[in-house]
Amino acid sequence: METQGTQGETTYYEHGSAAERWERAQLFFGAKDYAGAARVLAGLVEEVPEQTGPRLLLARAYYHSAQLSRAEAELRAVVERDPVERYARLMLGRTLQRQARHAEAEPHLRIASALAGDFPEA
Repeated sequence: METQGTQGETTYYEHGSAAERWERAQLFFGAKDYAGAARVLAGLVEEVPEQTGPRLLLARAYYHSAQLSRAEAELRAVVERDPVERYARLMLGRTLQRQARHAEAEPHLRIASALAGDFPEA
């Protein structure tokens, strides 16, 4: 039986195994329901904080729903654990740029480019 209000919503977003919630989050994200994806992913990331995939998708969901400080926090957590995670560096740089923090963004964007093999001509 489904409950009403916030409890019912929380139950829905937390329902199922980790794999089922991961799949549901990807469906929400693919449908551009970034807030819905974030609600599923936040619990999943809390449950499996060592996994990069869910945290990156959570950061992307936050980024696309203009929750930039949350996106930044998730991306910094990924970069702290894995400093050579290219996509996290790129997204962190873009998230900082979107907050008009260009000087902070630049080193992350340079590292992302270097990790992708994009080196400037000498």
